[in-house]
Amino acid sequence: MENVVLTIHLLLAIALIGVVLLQRSEGGGLGMGGGGGAVSGRAAATALGKVTWILAAAFIVTSITLTIIAAQNAAGVSVLDRLTDAPPAPEASTPALPDAETLLPPPSGDTAPLTPTAD
Repeated sequence: MENVVLTIHLLLAIALIGVVLLQRSEGGGLGMGGGGGAVSGRAAATALGKVTWILAAAFIVTSITLTIIAAQNAAGVSVLDRLTDAPPAPEASTPALPDAETLLPPPSGDTAPLTPTAD
């Protein structure tokens, strides 16, 4: 469910950006913009303006829906609670040194103990 709403949300965001970029500038912003004419209190609603309002409303609805879904999935657990409840990290211990027998190569040749001989 969350993935479906998120996909719709992303498509609405892209569509909203496209519709806003297609609209003609109606002036006022930083002294730039399109033509003058008489200054009126409200501009005539165009088709692109109506589409922009519809997309914006749908974008807000999906934003609120995603927020509600995320809150339900959180199950009342705070990030700070997760940090304090986390088990302590294991301390880095120095590796044990190997035994001397494993470091020395196996004896070669005659390995019989030396014993004195009687003549």
